[in-house]
Amino acid sequence: MRRKGHLIIVSGPSGVGKGTVCAEIMRQRPSLKLSISATTRPKRPHELSGESYFFYSMEEFQDLIDQNKLIEFAKVHGNFYGTPRDYVMDNLEKGEDVILEIDVQGAMQVKENLDEGVFIFLLPPRVKDLADRLHNRGTEGEEEIALRLKNSEGELANLHNYDYAVVNDEVEKCAETILHIIDAENQRIDASLMKKYREEYHD
Repeated sequence: MRRKGHLIIVSGPSGVGKGTVCAEIMRQRPSLKLSISATTRPKRPHELSGESYFFYSMEEFQDLIDQNKLIEFAKVHGNFYGTPRDYVMDNLEKGEDVILEIDVQGAMQVKENLDEGVFIFLLPPRVKDLADRLHNRGTEGEEEIALRLKNSEGELANLHNYDYAVVNDEVEKCAETILHIIDAENQRIDASLMKKYREEYHD
């Protein structure tokens, strides 16, 4: 019996390692589906459109909003990010678990707009580690790093809105913990499971 899939939201402040952890999750369990976000931010040298992100102009992104083709969208650090609706919902209906890696603003929109989702907040071992990671990855200037660190305080204040908190002190261990959470969620009792066994009992 195939259940509807789970939407697994992996979120947290900038610099916590969301992308690295999600890549490790997919390495350990490639059968999962990784949602690809839409964005208006410039493409980084190592990124590919349609794999890392779907890259859009401001005008194109506005069309997606107007046509209700995004589950969530937000303006973060001067750029828009959003989650394409069709990819996520189609896979959930097929019984696939979908990993959604998004910022905190986007996660809160998903929580408001959908009645489903497993919300996981990634935490750094120490707040200071966020600054170290942002400097070490070398993709932002000092002004943008300062803005991201300032925003992280408000993002951490949303911790109570999540179902789970996982500390990213070691990427492989963090990914394994999230996979354990997914496995536990897939063992939850739901209406379809109860219906199946009630029908079998009365046969």
